[in-house]
Amino acid sequence: MELFTTTQLAIPLFQVILLLILSTLALLFGFLRLALFINYCFTLYWGYVLNLDLFTATDASKMNGYTFLYFGGGVVIILLAMIGLFAHRE
Repeated sequence: MELFTTTQLAIPLFQVILLLILSTLALLFGFLRLALFINYCFTLYWGYVLNLDLFTATDASKMNGYTFLYFGGGVVIILLAMIGLFAHRE
């Protein structure tokens, strides 16, 4: 549990601004599912790809089974979100 409370993630300000612009435009034009999907994509990118060095031993070439399981969980989440958000009809 200490890993979660002591880990600091760095997110570039440009990407936060881009997220806000894309989400706001999608919401203004009434694309609620697209706005939610954009937020999912940015969140997973920041957590899984941008800060990859926090979850690998010393570099990206020395990834263990736990790291692949971690990234696989992120891929499963994004696939389920895509299916759930775009296949659902109201």
